[in-house]
Amino acid sequence: MMGELLDRRFLRFLLVGALNTLFGYSVFALFILLHLHYSIAAFLSTVCGVLFNFKTTGRLVFGSRDNSLLWRFFAVYGVTYVLGILCLRISTAYQWNVLLAAAVLMLPMALVSYTLNRVFVFGAGI
Repeated sequence: MMGELLDRRFLRFLLVGALNTLFGYSVFALFILLHLHYSIAAFLSTVCGVLFNFKTTGRLVFGSRDNSLLWRFFAVYGVTYVLGILCLRISTAYQWNVLLAAAVLMLPMALVSYTLNRVFVFGAGI
């Protein structure tokens, strides 16, 4: 029963995450195409997406309407931002296209984000 609940929740997380990722990646790509440095583009797209993602992830995935968890959600985004920037820095050092590298990182970063949100934001027992 618990495994089935986690499987459904993770599936919802992936579906909601697809919407959130489309929004965030579109904002990131726009800033890259406007010739901003990837770290600034990633920061701005993260900031733009946090509030939208907090509501969709909290309500649709974890069934939470608790706005007091927003600071923890921001912290998770801070961790994933730093991890993502480190990965992009390594990728650009190998002359990879930034947009391609960011696309390749989407699934691994989604797994990290889901785990951190489940454990530190919305509670492992939810």
